[in-house]
Amino acid sequence: MQRNCALSPAQLLRFYLGICVVSLGIATLFWFMGAHLVMPFAWLEVLVLGAALLVYARHARDGERITLQGRLLVVECEHGGHTERTEFVRDWVKVEPRNGDGSLIEVSGQGRRVTVGRHLQPQLRPVLAREMRLALRGA
Repeated sequence: MQRNCALSPAQLLRFYLGICVVSLGIATLFWFMGAHLVMPFAWLEVLVLGAALLVYARHARDGERITLQGRLLVVECEHGGHTERTEFVRDWVKVEPRNGDGSLIEVSGQGRRVTVGRHLQPQLRPVLAREMRLALRGA
């Protein structure tokens, strides 16, 4: 399950460079016409937009991967470039909603807990929990 991002990192870079060229080009025209205060604000705009897009790009690959590997249930959660991997012995795993219907799914066992389903619509989370329970029982 991954975040749904509209732009890939390469598309995002092209978009940002296009905005930089347009904004700084307009600011340069005003600079030559004598409006010297436009240029610092154009640079400020470009820098703030760049920072915002950097935060967006950093989280573009956020997601969760749940796999059964033999007797282990492996949950990998990636957030902001950091991956957290938790392994559970499948015979001891408990899968349940965290609070109620449509809430995040809590996977627990052996004293560890992980919540999954952040990137799913709330109405699909019970379906995921049911599929996980079936896979843990049957496979």
